[in-house]
Amino acid sequence: MAKNPELGYKVVATVTDIKGNCSAGHTVGERFEISCHNPAGLCGFFYHKIFPNLQTFQFGGCMPWWQGDNIEMQCPDSRNLVTIKLERFKR
Repeated sequence: MAKNPELGYKVVATVTDIKGNCSAGHTVGERFEISCHNPAGLCGFFYHKIFPNLQTFQFGGCMPWWQGDNIEMQCPDSRNLVTIKLERFKR
């Protein structure tokens, strides 16, 4: 177990769009605090897909195509596409 699971930025995920029917039951507007130590109820397939980006994002890194402290991610199910916005905040 991590000694300090609150390292890095606080990251809040918000479901912003669903095209189709989310088999994990996510709904538009749903919000949760996620981290590299806590998926907070996010679908396991989705969490697995975003984890490398989440790790970079939570610890202050960035990619050239990211816009500041907000990024948009999409689940791997392209037929029932769920989109989330990740926002990071200093603790």
